[in-house]
Amino acid sequence: MEYYNYLKSLHLIFVITWFAGLFYIVRLFVYQIEAADKPSPEKEILQKQFKIMSYRLWYIITWPSAVLASIFAFWMLFFTPTGNAWLQMSWMHVKLGFVFALYLYHLKCHQIFKQLQNDEVKYTTNFMRLWNEGATIILFAVVFLVILKNAVNWIYGVIGIILFSVLIMLGFKFYKRIRERK
Repeated sequence: MEYYNYLKSLHLIFVITWFAGLFYIVRLFVYQIEAADKPSPEKEILQKQFKIMSYRLWYIITWPSAVLASIFAFWMLFFTPTGNAWLQMSWMHVKLGFVFALYLYHLKCHQIFKQLQNDEVKYTTNFMRLWNEGATIILFAVVFLVILKNAVNWIYGVIGIILFSVLIMLGFKFYKRIRERK
């Protein structure tokens, strides 16, 4: 039990770096898509640089962080006395559902990453800006769930997340209008 707090600390550190990687990779996707519309030689220079940056972020920070966060989570859940107790609680089931959703989000980002590495632009910058909010919504849901540790209060949290998502969409539309005026 003495090492549980070390495991929890390492888990939290790698969750933070995982989310940082997810937030930044989608921002790099926006830049790569914008670079595809630039004239030569600016286009080629920017694309090459963004590919390098994306590659390093994805394989040196984001993927390792996702794997290590999961390893420490499994270690806490399955190899510590408190882990078994956590697995009996309904809020943990909901949290694990969000973790599953985060991995789906991560895998979709990986697919987009591979496409952009091959110069395949299949999405707009507007889509990417909205897509970037997916990780934010999952982060909010998981943090509130872990802090409250109550699946019933989570229902109120869902309402809050939906309202938060609507505010993000409205903010995005407002920002888009401002950008289009310039």
